[in-house]
Amino acid sequence: MLYPKHRMLLRQGDGGKHLLLLTRGVVKVLASSENGMDVLLGIRVAGELVGEMAVFEEKPRSGSVFACGEVSARIIPLEVLEGFLTRHPEAIKALVASLSARLRWANQRRIDSRSYDAPVRLARVLVELGRAHGRTPPEGIAVRKVLGVTISQSELASLCGLALPTTEKALASLSRKGLVERSYRRITICDMPSLVEFAKVGDEIPYW
Repeated sequence: MLYPKHRMLLRQGDGGKHLLLLTRGVVKVLASSENGMDVLLGIRVAGELVGEMAVFEEKPRSGSVFACGEVSARIIPLEVLEGFLTRHPEAIKALVASLSARLRWANQRRIDSRSYDAPVRLARVLVELGRAHGRTPPEGIAVRKVLGVTISQSELASLCGLALPTTEKALASLSRKGLVERSYRRITICDMPSLVEFAKVGDEIPYW
């Protein structure tokens, strides 16, 4: 099924009778809190499943999924997934690995919140975004990476677990250091190796 840019693929609070396998494009997973604040939970790309938690837990969906650009996805009803896993039990390992990676990512954000100041926490998230979604710009400077998804400062704040004013100050700090450039809903990493060094991260695969 094809979805245009900004289309909602799954709605928070709906019952989970099916999940989606993304076959092309990028989506954002957003959750609205009781006070009306939207929180960016993650970014998902082609090859990943979305909506599986509600299906497995038989509970309402915990977030909404929106297309960042044109997206194609396959709708998989629960009974179809259960039949597939019964016939191909080896696929269960891949499914568990995907869920585990997302849990590991969430745990790492909690560790970061107690271990690093705001600029480093922001830099660590930007490194993961750059590794997962960064594109070399047309001028071909290898150390520069343009994030392939549009992301607002409030969404970036929610990924980092920071208040918006704190994120704005941290982003300004990274900009003054020559590590990032900012424009409307677009971030360019100016020097990926230097950002990695500043963020104190290794060569781990990003958890997205």
